[in-house]
Amino acid sequence: MTDQYVSRQDLDFLIEDWLETSALTLRPRFAEHSVETFRGALDLAAELAVAKFAPHNRTADTQEPCLRDDGTVRLIPEVQVALEAYFASGLHSAPFPEAVGGADLPMTIRTGVGLWFAATNCSTSGYANLTAAAANLLLAHGSTDVINRFARPLIAGRFFGTMCLSETQAGSSLADITTRATRQSDGTYRIHGDKMWISAGDHQMGENIVHLVLARTDRIESGIRGTSLFAVPKYLVGEDGAVGERNDVTLVGLNHKMGNRGTTNTVLSFGSGDHEPGGRPGAVGHLVGEENRGIFHMFHMMNEMRIAVGLSAVGLGSAGYLASLEYARTRRQGRRAPSSEPVPIIEHPDVRRMLLAQKSYVEGGLALVLYCGRLMDDAATEQTAARREDAAALLDLLTPVAKSFPAQWCLVANDLAIQVHGGYGYTRDYPVEQHYRDNRLNLIHEGTHGIQAADLLGRKVRARDGATLARLTELMRSTIGRARNSSSERKQLGAELLRRVERLETTTAAIWQDDDVADPLANATIYLEAFGHVVVAWLWLEQHIATQNRDTDFHSGKRLAARYFFEYELPRTDSQWDVLAQRNTLLQDVEPTWL
Repeated sequence: MTDQYVSRQDLDFLIEDWLETSALTLRPRFAEHSVETFRGALDLAAELAVAKFAPHNRTADTQEPCLRDDGTVRLIPEVQVALEAYFASGLHSAPFPEAVGGADLPMTIRTGVGLWFAATNCSTSGYANLTAAAANLLLAHGSTDVINRFARPLIAGRFFGTMCLSETQAGSSLADITTRATRQSDGTYRIHGDKMWISAGDHQMGENIVHLVLARTDRIESGIRGTSLFAVPKYLVGEDGAVGERNDVTLVGLNHKMGNRGTTNTVLSFGSGDHEPGGRPGAVGHLVGEENRGIFHMFHMMNEMRIAVGLSAVGLGSAGYLASLEYARTRRQGRRAPSSEPVPIIEHPDVRRMLLAQKSYVEGGLALVLYCGRLMDDAATEQTAARREDAAALLDLLTPVAKSFPAQWCLVANDLAIQVHGGYGYTRDYPVEQHYRDNRLNLIHEGTHGIQAADLLGRKVRARDGATLARLTELMRSTIGRARNSSSERKQLGAELLRRVERLETTTAAIWQDDDVADPLANATIYLEAFGHVVVAWLWLEQHIATQNRDTDFHSGKRLAARYFFEYELPRTDSQWDVLAQRNTLLQDVEPTWL
């Protein structure tokens, strides 16, 4: 049953054979772990996801959250049952440091664990993902009081967490937020303002919800650098950790989505006066980090959630791919000859094309997010400061790609899964239509495709005067060198990759040959897509090499998928590099009245 959602063989191959995660156990932080504990965590995740998360995935979609007459949110009860089981299992707290109740499980393994929950029920797992990311932010930037008051209960699964950034008039332009924070004599702040698109923003699960709210103090009027970050609980929490009266946080309404419906998406009002703690209006907030550095602190959670979005997209792509693969093996339609019996549709070349495309997107995307998990581990535990800094810089560079490549191409995989099913795929009799609807959100979630593109081209490739990009291409060339000394097929793939790596380098240099910003950023999305394809091609070559010369169906399938990506997918970047190298201004030349 578990292979219905995730290929465990592929997951083990990537974690053990390719990333060689067993080497992490030699580092002090992970010394208490072993390959057996890693496998045990993945086994537990598979068992729990299939038993508690998968059964209500469809129900949460058809019976989405709604408002009761008393203003509270109704969720189907299975959501709470599943999350309570998840928290009780220890999988939620496991990646956190032992000092705060965790087990120091590597993030590489945590990423593999998360794949199961994304593939079986992305909506329910979203509550846990936000909670973990909120706790990590508070551990990184919160005071001792904030950590004890909020982070520890989040890690224990007693509290849930959210991120409150967007506002109706601002959307993704966080420089335009207007929510205010006024300092009080006791060191807390009173928060006034409305927040929009808040995932998991209200429900009745757990003891509390901790909202991480971006707001402006009275000292700063405008600008992204004038924002501060506050922990604002639904219920006040005393210094002793006791949960008290209701804070002035009001649920205004629910947004009704195309997919991912099981996660509440809310409009919240802070300081509306509906709940006035101590008789004073305003939601009580606790400053996280420094005033006027809220957006910089918030990026800690945003970047973690961007990789979580990429993982969610991979999980949904995986579930759709495996569903369509099983359907193609069992559905009989078409004949080799007029007098012969119908054959399984997997016998038809075009169906195999669609299956190979899905496999290349899903397994390539999984390699990417797992690699980012490994970079998180390296950034925290490598032996030298230089190596830790190197890993952190690479992670920063690849984060927009890890969010956007799976969000775009695993959605294409879901589209192909529907096509493999034919007319049945468009009905609710099969799960693939829901996979597509659920995955469509991920192109928007945690920064749209265009925002990730502007981040990559406008900031990330230029960071450290281009040193991080140079380090990435150095790693790619190292892989190409290993391929040259291997089979003729790997040598050929390496040569194809080298040609595109050189295009990446020369085109990036051409784009930024002067200080002009407007024209390059107009084509940033094209850059992001070409860049992502080169990165995933590199990771497919890495996987090809990791198969060694093993001749099983699994290893032959990995090599075939690598060939498919190189022969059918990577060439699409050539025309993209051409447009970028020419610094095409068509998009700049368009007058709005022409459209």
